[in-house]
Amino acid sequence: MANEAVIIELLGEPKGHAIRHTVADGTGIAKGTLLKLTDPRTAVATSADNDAFGGIAAAEKTASDGVTNLGAFTFGIFDLKATAAGITVGERVSIGGANTISKVAAADLLFSDVGIALETFSASEVGAVLVGSGF
Repeated sequence: MANEAVIIELLGEPKGHAIRHTVADGTGIAKGTLLKLTDPRTAVATSADNDAFGGIAAAEKTASDGVTNLGAFTFGIFDLKATAAGITVGERVSIGGANTISKVAAADLLFSDVGIALETFSASEVGAVLVGSGF
């Protein structure tokens, strides 16, 4: 996968407020992947605009390694990549597609909300986002 999140600072105690999700044994997930929450409390890599945000993969998950749980960071400051639209400092951001974010639009689901942009960044650029500020 490309465009993984880069940790700038993990916040809270415990650091990053990592939570565990079930993951498929046969699926590989790179550290820093934006995760989509599915039912029941299962995570997969994001793939589309408006996916329900499940956190940021805290570790590498190799396909068919026998592991079926993965921690996901839900609170911190991360560098994240924007979609083809720019983002302005202070805007709320949501899942925009496969491992990308976009500014929150009226049609976005509440649970696709990722956090708040801490800087302005142009289309397809990487910028700092406060993740979990609305939780």
